[in-house]
Amino acid sequence: MAVSQMAVGTWQAVELVGREWERLALVGRLRDPSVRLLTLTGPGGVGKSGLVRAVRPELAELFGEPGYADLSEGGRPVDGVVGPQGPDGRRLLVLDGCDHHGAPLGTAVAELLRRDDRLVVLATGQQPLRVYGERLFPVAPLPVPPPGDDPEELREVASVELFVRRAREADPAFALTAGNGRAVAELCGLLEGLPLALELAARQLRLHTPHDLLDRLRRRGVVLGGGPFDAPERHRSLTALAAWSCRGLPPESAALLEQLACFPGGFTTATAERLGPADGVLDVLLDRGLVVRQPTLPGHPRLAVPEPVRSYARTALAASAEGSREQAALDRRTAECRRLLAAAEPRLSGTEQSRWLDAVQAEHANVLATLDRLRERGEPEATAAILLACRLPWLTRGHLREGLARADRAAGEAVPEPVRARLLDLAGAFAAALGDPAGAVGRQRAALALARPLGDRRLNALLAARLGGALRRLDDPAGAEQALGPALETLESLGAAGAAVEAGTELARVLLDRGDRGDRLRAAELLDRVVAAARRIGDGRALAGALGVLACTAEDPATAGQALREGLRLYGTVGERTELPAALEDFALHLLRAAPVQQPRAAALLAAAEALRGELGTEPDGRRRAALADALDGLRDRLRPHGFAVAWAEGRRLSPAAAVAEALAAPDLSRRAAAPGPAGGQSLTARQLQVAMLVAEGLTNRQIAARMALSEWTVVNHVRQVMRRLGCASRVQVAWSIGRWS
Repeated sequence: MAVSQMAVGTWQAVELVGREWERLALVGRLRDPSVRLLTLTGPGGVGKSGLVRAVRPELAELFGEPGYADLSEGGRPVDGVVGPQGPDGRRLLVLDGCDHHGAPLGTAVAELLRRDDRLVVLATGQQPLRVYGERLFPVAPLPVPPPGDDPEELREVASVELFVRRAREADPAFALTAGNGRAVAELCGLLEGLPLALELAARQLRLHTPHDLLDRLRRRGVVLGGGPFDAPERHRSLTALAAWSCRGLPPESAALLEQLACFPGGFTTATAERLGPADGVLDVLLDRGLVVRQPTLPGHPRLAVPEPVRSYARTALAASAEGSREQAALDRRTAECRRLLAAAEPRLSGTEQSRWLDAVQAEHANVLATLDRLRERGEPEATAAILLACRLPWLTRGHLREGLARADRAAGEAVPEPVRARLLDLAGAFAAALGDPAGAVGRQRAALALARPLGDRRLNALLAARLGGALRRLDDPAGAEQALGPALETLESLGAAGAAVEAGTELARVLLDRGDRGDRLRAAELLDRVVAAARRIGDGRALAGALGVLACTAEDPATAGQALREGLRLYGTVGERTELPAALEDFALHLLRAAPVQQPRAAALLAAAEALRGELGTEPDGRRRAALADALDGLRDRLRPHGFAVAWAEGRRLSPAAAVAEALAAPDLSRRAAAPGPAGGQSLTARQLQVAMLVAEGLTNRQIAARMALSEWTVVNHVRQVMRRLGCASRVQVAWSIGRWS
């Protein structure tokens, strides 16, 4: 086919949101004389055409007025000159909407480029033209925010900025607030940052609040319409966009797409290959943007069917005349879920723990969808099997309220007594983690009552140990010890190392809570055995918990600090969330006792712990709550209102991983004796030297921040590093050291 030439004035520059980098990069690529054919690729609705229109002024400077052809609705074949020459003699032809034309369009473009060596073609489409020498410029959806409700932070995220702008156009009274911020953030995440979906959703705020709209989309699928009448037909609704994107798809690719759309949490390449009918079918979906790569942890590559294609494919599958097609697709998803959990379960407490916890977490949305389907189909035992396999992953990654609700519900179904006992035990573990010891004790006692007649010594001992842990949290140390002591002996005699580590750690906590010196010595001896066992089996999470208790038995701060540091490192490795707040709190309290100069860092860690507790819905026990209240009162007094507020605000912004890194960045007291002092001190970086010089001039942190255009918290960190490297305990000593050094 030949390419149609349309009037230059039929396309207009547009305003874009959140595409500053793409604009600069696109113009930069076109400045390169070696670029003859540049194709913008990406899923439908991502804004490829808008990006080209947005850079029209820059294109005019480079090439003069480009020729422009909108191929989305076909075009008239013409020959001849495409457009006038630009300042450097090159011509530009813009081919917009190069979808569904196949090889004829690629052949025509190749012929144009061959005949005119001064011609440059800029194309947009969901897939490459597959012409020799073609350069690709992928256009991705806008970044989406992490969970949160701080309006100031949310406004910095491009997807939120676009949503808010379009929402104000639909409803001038709309404002992003702390009350609707979390719903807006979740909407942007649900819509995966797709600009067209964000704009169509924002128009719905004329009728719905963000919370109501979020609920509707979750219940009914991401099906939005109401686009402007002057927009192309495919941009007036997400259904029309998805239909356009899937048009002309080969039958085998369409069948695979329907299957993959049943995985709301995405899938691995191995899963897609097991479900695919033949080689190359997945490549077709990848080329057309109907399957995209997800940002994941290194070593865990994942793919997903993006919205709105996923909702469209699921709707088409559900509406098909062959009802068995949908059931077969969902059965294959269930089989994949079971395959993963069966592979993961024996490896969740060994040296591969971190890898398999990540793998199960990546499938979390698929697991939930599978559980919902099994429950709807009336398969309680299958539901229970998946729930029980998720015990450690959900406890580690903080899916506590979800886990409690599902475990309680499953325990009420018609399942065998041994299964019901384990489900009650699971529900008790979630209740204990959420800070409901009474609820945990009730469930654990019910579980033990069901299990005792079964005669399974290992199960009975395990349930007794967990009941003991719940009794300890309920401030019943006598009952806790009575349950934990015999349970630990039985588990050790049976060689149940992992369960014995759990029971031994809980028993050590009971001994320490009594406060007697003899009990402390018994706890220390027990913990030495427990820690050795946890190291031997390679259970990083259990080892971290035991080290946290071991730190309480240490006589000197350096030893306690080492144990707490190792525990935090292990928690960071396994992605722990449920037990992390307590570990951060313990480390912050340790810093206040051992290194008072670290008060701002301690305040930040306590803030990070509180924020994570709020997200998880957990509560500290009474004794811990009192210790934290005393520490916070002291920090407010010593840091003064402004200093405390700065440290607290910075801490609440820390992600769990960043909070662990912040804690581990504190000076290690065990190495202080080996650190060089002022006479042989470590060298300062250029930025640290600049900060140190300003400290020597007598400037406050706030004044230094203003002088250097930094945040106050960044200056605080620089000052800490300066003091550590120079071996100084005060700002006065820093000033003296800098004066002596200079």
